[in-house]
Amino acid sequence: MPSSSRPSSLILSRRDLDFLLHEWLDVESLTKRPRFIEHSRETFDAVLDLAEQIATEHFAPHNRTADENEPRMVDGKVELIPEVARALKVFADAGLMAGEFDEEFGGMQLPHAVGQAVFAWFKAANVGTSAYPFLTMANARLLIAHGSQEQVATYVGPMTEGRWFGTMALSEPQAGSSLADITTRAEPQDDGTYRLTGNKMWISGGDHELTENIVHLVLAKIPGGPPGVKGISLFVVPKFLANPDGSLGERNDVVLAGLNHKMGYRGTTNTLLNFGEGVHTPGGRAGAVGFLVGEEHRGLTYMFHMMNEARIGVGMGATVLGYTGYLHALEYARTRTQGRPAGAKDPSSPPVPIIEHADVRRMLLAAKSYAEGGLALGLYCARLVDEEQTAETPDDRARAHLLLEMLTPIAKAWPSQWGPVADDLAIQVHGGYGYTRDYPVEQFYRDNRLNPIHEGTQGIQSLDLLGRKVVMQRGAGLALLTETITATTARAAATEWAGFAADLDAAVARLTAVTATLWGAGDPEVTLANSHVYLEAAGHLVVGWLWLEQALATGESRTDFHEGKRQAARYFWKWELPRVHHRFDLLESLDRTVLDASPSWL
Repeated sequence: MPSSSRPSSLILSRRDLDFLLHEWLDVESLTKRPRFIEHSRETFDAVLDLAEQIATEHFAPHNRTADENEPRMVDGKVELIPEVARALKVFADAGLMAGEFDEEFGGMQLPHAVGQAVFAWFKAANVGTSAYPFLTMANARLLIAHGSQEQVATYVGPMTEGRWFGTMALSEPQAGSSLADITTRAEPQDDGTYRLTGNKMWISGGDHELTENIVHLVLAKIPGGPPGVKGISLFVVPKFLANPDGSLGERNDVVLAGLNHKMGYRGTTNTLLNFGEGVHTPGGRAGAVGFLVGEEHRGLTYMFHMMNEARIGVGMGATVLGYTGYLHALEYARTRTQGRPAGAKDPSSPPVPIIEHADVRRMLLAAKSYAEGGLALGLYCARLVDEEQTAETPDDRARAHLLLEMLTPIAKAWPSQWGPVADDLAIQVHGGYGYTRDYPVEQFYRDNRLNPIHEGTQGIQSLDLLGRKVVMQRGAGLALLTETITATTARAAATEWAGFAADLDAAVARLTAVTATLWGAGDPEVTLANSHVYLEAAGHLVVGWLWLEQALATGESRTDFHEGKRQAARYFWKWELPRVHHRFDLLESLDRTVLDASPSWL
């Protein structure tokens, strides 16, 4: 069914996805490249149709049920509502687990931009259930990139088929995000394996009965290695060991110690795992059997392959949770009648839909600008992945890689900050009903509030951006970003968007100047003390640029959809872009208020 005649969904906007993928990012042009030669606009649209159908019929219906009936630990096992397993089986049977993977793994070899649009349906419909395949696909991609041939042959196929799921096990109770302080040990064995002992915390999907096996990717330290993060190695530690023929063997010494109970994402089991407690003794010995991925002491480098993918994915999840909140608020505002226009004189006149009130339209425009701006950011980064992997020349691939490196902390952090704001606005549009459980927007907010913490907090992303990314290769990443933005503003200079372009140029100039001021201070503590403010300013600038890109992509069309795009672009230009200058003013002052606040004063 053409998107123009398809009934509108409250999960996500297919019309917006079509605009971003086809009218703006031109993903069909990728079908000229060897990897995607079997695809066409029709195949891309067909898999998007399938995703919308499965998300609507199998994921969305149990979203509230999973929230109200979170995982329970019973006799050492995790119990979930049965709808979760049924939905994930439909997902896997449809081949969506392997959508972006090579044909040798049963994959469709979809472009990453299309794959991200496909998976956006599931995150928006049910972020708790969608977390299981999200982590599994990232796990499998890491092993393909860095694992041995034997590891790929053993683990990737079962994961892309959906028979086994995967996790990432980084944090520990005493260390949190400070991975330098992890204490999980990996003792080398004569047979080339390792025996792991330690505890891991906050492991999403860490235990369940949804699949035959769970493949944990675990960070641990080999005795005698370098201190800190330089001594971290990465290991495959399956729940059940695999026999040479691929069948399940002994139970590994990985034990569920407890479940974490969260304000959102309640359908995703979140665990404390103990490794090597001797509860299970594979081969007659205590210790969880682990298999080294790649080389010793390079584990964090390998894990960042999964973490960076997860960071962009978390940003997309935050975006679409804000997006579905916006769509629910829009529907409510069009149907809920209350009050009369400001100029109405007759108190007996009928009440009007609340969308007729200017302040409600303000909230809806703001939410629209955050949701559609965040979706543009996530899909643009996904398109960079396709360029990084399949562009025709090494220079083009290197350019895409550098720009993606620069944008990754923004792609994770900006939607994680503003997606929840969109959901907060959705609650406000609903009024008193918004914070009741009669409407789903309060759950969207609770689910979304986890994303500023998932896969590296906002503070960690800000340190990554200001402390690493803008200075890497002597500022080459920042230079490329500003060059890319000003290429857009140059295209806009002779259009109706010339004013927007000029304001973006001014903001870009300030970003460059402020970065030089911060790093010219000669004191890293002062420079990084307000890194969060830098991240906020840079993020708003980037999304402003992508709104200009979208405005230009509307061309001369005057449909309601394209007019809505233009009005949201105007909103971001007039109401949101000016925010960056207050932040730049603060940063230029090299303010020490936070740095000089004594802990005893707080």
